[in-house]
Amino acid sequence: MTRLWMAAAAALVLLAGPALAEDVVPANRAEIDLTFAPLVRTAAPAVVNIYARHMVVERQNPLFDDPFFQRFFGDDIPGGRPRQRMENSLGSGVVVAADGLVVTNHHVIKDADQITVVLADRTEFEAEVVLSDERTDLAFLRLKDIGGRALPFLPLGDSDALEVGDLVLAIGNPFGVGQTVTMGIVSAIARTAVGISDYDFFIQTDAAVNPGNSGGALIDMKGRLVGINTAIYSRTGGSLGIGFAIPANMLRGMMRSAETGQPVVRPWLGADGQAIDHSLAEAYGLDRPAGVLVNGVDPRGPAERAGLKVGDVVVAVDGHAVDDPESLRYRLVTLDLGATAKLAVRRGKDTVELSLPVEAPPEDPPRDQRVLGSGSPLAGATVVNVSPAVVEEMRLSGAGKGVVVAAVAARSPAGRLGLQPGDVLLRLNGDAVDSTAALEAALRGSRGPWRIAVQRGGQVLETTVGR
Repeated sequence: MTRLWMAAAAALVLLAGPALAEDVVPANRAEIDLTFAPLVRTAAPAVVNIYARHMVVERQNPLFDDPFFQRFFGDDIPGGRPRQRMENSLGSGVVVAADGLVVTNHHVIKDADQITVVLADRTEFEAEVVLSDERTDLAFLRLKDIGGRALPFLPLGDSDALEVGDLVLAIGNPFGVGQTVTMGIVSAIARTAVGISDYDFFIQTDAAVNPGNSGGALIDMKGRLVGINTAIYSRTGGSLGIGFAIPANMLRGMMRSAETGQPVVRPWLGADGQAIDHSLAEAYGLDRPAGVLVNGVDPRGPAERAGLKVGDVVVAVDGHAVDDPESLRYRLVTLDLGATAKLAVRRGKDTVELSLPVEAPPEDPPRDQRVLGSGSPLAGATVVNVSPAVVEEMRLSGAGKGVVVAAVAARSPAGRLGLQPGDVLLRLNGDAVDSTAALEAALRGSRGPWRIAVQRGGQVLETTVGR
């Protein structure tokens, strides 16, 4: 027993000895005090509070909107006249250029009639929206009347250089309490399937982020903007340590559009694909279920010219791994038009590299937008011709030739029929719908009943409507 105790004691000494021997006494106060104060002093002045106001017109009682009441009383029903109510929303933003360009989330300023931006020094400016994109949930504002003042701004960092475990700071205005700084680490990168925007590719962090932080800064330890805090996962409305930020690399192209006034044009692959699951990974001899299996290639697109084929598995873009279709779409949207991307593709047992020209989707045929008139069940629908540009813009899947519904007027025959933006009109009375002009002519020449075939998602819906 004594021998066993001595052996254990010796083991403890061996384990503890080197660590004690390597301990070093701090030589100065800087080595004792771990602080982010110098970093925050530099970065915080570029983070702003955003107050968005939206005027809502409503009636005191929804019954007054009923056609029965309006028929007899109009707007003279006691208490039935519309009243105005101001809705206020609060968020954060980041100054990204000294001339007053501010980035925030689209959902922070959506439908705003008036936007006020408050700097860290409490200076207030009115702002106008120069670019707002629901698909990425990003918006850019321009501060008015700054009088030639050079504002503090944050430089964009390379979000692709982040690694899990890196320290980051989140700066924003949670719950409207004022500018707040929280610290955390990068919990995950390339987080997809979050369902926040059309481009699901986020930085996940455990830095405390709460309502009001939306649009605020996520910075690295060099004070560079690496993400825009956008959403949290929470069952209570408060922070549970799971926050999501839009990577800074998503901002670059949009920032150029905001500065130049040019519309946002996103690159086009010209191919459709699906995620790789375990069974497909085994069938294609892949080490793990990752990549995008190519199901179709547009003969007019850059993928065709690059040599991409049906059955190929795209596994990387410019050296960045592609795990699913969302990752591929993100990698493409961050590329500059006119550049050339390197696709790593698994073809059979080999991995080949293809050079993909980064191009904008063509609008061929022209969209020829038309609002369908009265006299048919499609009246009130705005339709456009299907083209690669429209397919990319509206995120249509599997749409070839035809006509797509771009908008539906409220209380219109098309709305009552159940048409939705993104529906593709395939056939009318058994004849293929090839163009908006042909559809309009066919509707004028028919008095019903109308047999209508619509593609929605992966399903084809058919209905017959009598006159």
